[in-house]
Amino acid sequence: MIARIWRGAVRAEDADAYASYMEGTGVAGYAETAGNRAVYMLRREIDDRCEFVMFTLWDSLDAVKAFAGEDHETAVFYPEDDRFLVERDERSTHFEVAAAIPEGG
Repeated sequence: MIARIWRGAVRAEDADAYASYMEGTGVAGYAETAGNRAVYMLRREIDDRCEFVMFTLWDSLDAVKAFAGEDHETAVFYPEDDRFLVERDERSTHFEVAAAIPEGG
């Protein structure tokens, strides 16, 4: 299993709107891709900003590539991202999941 992690930040006053926007774009895109096992959108307030981390789990790197393209480390952006994001990772990081305890397990 592969974990994919991406980070970005928006102005604190845009946090709820961005979260809603991401549910309809990024979260939906992840969830609709074959081989996606889980999507977690994390957020935390830091001073005048809200940091978001997209943490997703995938069956394989091939499944990640089905979502992100052949250069799977390149971050995936959506049309309104420039309106919201004041910081963003241009690359996503990937980890092999070495151990996991499933929810409820």
